[in-house]
Amino acid sequence: MRRFRTRLVATVIGLVLLTALLLGAGSYLFVSRSLRAQFASDAAAQAEFNIAELATEERLPPGSGLAEFEASGLAEAIRRRGGTELYVEFAEGEPSYASGFGVADTPALVRPELQEVVASGRLGWQWLDLAGRPYLVVGGRRPPSGPDFYIYFPAGGVAAALTRLWQSLAVGGAALVAVAALAAGAISRGVLRPVAAAGRAARAIAAGDLSARLPVFSGDEFGAWAESFNRMAASLERSIADLREGRDRERRFVADVSHELRTPLTALVGEADLLREHLEGMPPEPRRLGELLTADITRLRALVEDLLEVSRLDAGSEATSPVEFDAAALLRAAAAALCPGARVQAAPSLPVRSDRRHLERILANLLDNAGRHGGGEVALAVRREGGDLVVLVADRGPGVPAGDLERIFERFYKGDTARAGAGSGLGLAIARSHARALGGDLVARRRAGGGLEFEARLPVAEPLPDGEVLETGA
Repeated sequence: MRRFRTRLVATVIGLVLLTALLLGAGSYLFVSRSLRAQFASDAAAQAEFNIAELATEERLPPGSGLAEFEASGLAEAIRRRGGTELYVEFAEGEPSYASGFGVADTPALVRPELQEVVASGRLGWQWLDLAGRPYLVVGGRRPPSGPDFYIYFPAGGVAAALTRLWQSLAVGGAALVAVAALAAGAISRGVLRPVAAAGRAARAIAAGDLSARLPVFSGDEFGAWAESFNRMAASLERSIADLREGRDRERRFVADVSHELRTPLTALVGEADLLREHLEGMPPEPRRLGELLTADITRLRALVEDLLEVSRLDAGSEATSPVEFDAAALLRAAAAALCPGARVQAAPSLPVRSDRRHLERILANLLDNAGRHGGGEVALAVRREGGDLVVLVADRGPGVPAGDLERIFERFYKGDTARAGAGSGLGLAIARSHARALGGDLVARRRAGGGLEFEARLPVAEPLPDGEVLETGA
């Protein structure tokens, strides 16, 4: 937001600065041309008067030279009328007259271009710098044959006026840019205030505060935008509230059904145990039916227990109770009980402080999944990585497509028939819930050569001691 505001202010300042430069340059050029043109017009009129009215043949007869010119007093008369300096060229071979310059160097005082104009009988002028001072030189020939008069009008006043104009334009432009910067900053804050408010509201909604709304600052487009945003936020809040209510209803339903099934299921399990004790003495056909019945009751019991566990996890009633225990010993014991053929890689001792029951449930569900789908080859490992305890369970089963690596943690999700079986479809979801209850996570990866590897990364309360890694058979 600040970068955009900076760009906006910089753009406004740049536009104002460009406008000020263009207007200033245009104004300076216009005034400069006007002043110079007026000064040149006045100087030309003055020079024409001096040549026609003062340098008469009566005062300076034709063919006169430098001595006659100096004796005529004409130079002083011309100087009195404009405070000008004078350069006069007489007939060829006669020395020139130069007043006020101290030199009579024609190339320095008069340019050849102006001499050509004067020699043609026309009045001409040119701008010239002499000794660091600006002059307007106006030249003309007294008809019919001369002499040629070059009258120097000091143009310092014009130069000073243009300098003051340039300074005024620079100061005015700087002031205009400063005012534009302040105005652009204030305008950008006002314009972007609804955007900043929308950003804060969006962050609040993302953080879970669904009641966040935008203040309606005005009745313009930003006001309409704020109202639309508020309607969207209200609709989102209602939708999420409906989803939460529906989720809560589903959880209550699952919990209620599970609890209601628990009592009759307990009776069924007891009856199935009695039936199992008498299966050996039954004829083949009834015995087969009895085995199917007891197996189905066992699966039903596991499903109900999983549903009850899911209900407790959803309700947040699975509190964590950190205790000190040996994670390596726990892993070996779980492998021996649930997956006897698994290879175990762990340090001789790996003491940690965490919730033992949560870790047991993670291992139980991962080993149950590996035992069902592992293809007869299961490997387990536990190690320390910084402040985390990392548990790995790998198998060589059929695996799952790459797009289903996250879906296998969804409740009741079962992959293709190669990995689908008699399970409830809740085991991996329960394992991940336990991992997240401990502040960690559970992820799955495909293995090269087939199969899956599950990694549970769990933070531990205390650093784990180093130990040599060894490989044993559980």
